[in-house]
Amino acid sequence: MLLPIVLVALAAVGVFVIAAVVVGREVVRLDNEAPRPVFDLDEAVAWVAERLSEDVTAALSPDDVGQILEWSLECLATAQPDLTSPGGESVVEDEDAVAFVLARASAAKRDWTGAQVGEVLAQQTAYLEVIGAVRSLSPERGGGPAEDSL
Repeated sequence: MLLPIVLVALAAVGVFVIAAVVVGREVVRLDNEAPRPVFDLDEAVAWVAERLSEDVTAALSPDDVGQILEWSLECLATAQPDLTSPGGESVVEDEDAVAFVLARASAAKRDWTGAQVGEVLAQQTAYLEVIGAVRSLSPERGGGPAEDSL
């Protein structure tokens, strides 16, 4: 009668030890990994809109900023991989992204200027750097991740 109770207790202790080891290992693994950046459109719109010049802020509504960001993400999503880059990453030049957004804006009867779209996209790039989604390789920006924080 005592033996079944002892076996059940040993099994429970064994399950607990195994669970503790597995959970502990995963906690250590996750602690050593950098968190994956997450692009939140609403957060991006607010972040970008706060940093635009007064001229651009006067001309573009938050909805306009959101639409520009959505179209720029579409441009990034349709970019072809650059086979000459080491990792085969997709590369979109600033001028190409502005041209893409302006073409979509023209089709939607929006009268944004290249300067306005360019400023929004420059702030979007800064946002992407801040959240760790991209890193700047331009020498004038230090060639590394942005130092600003959200």
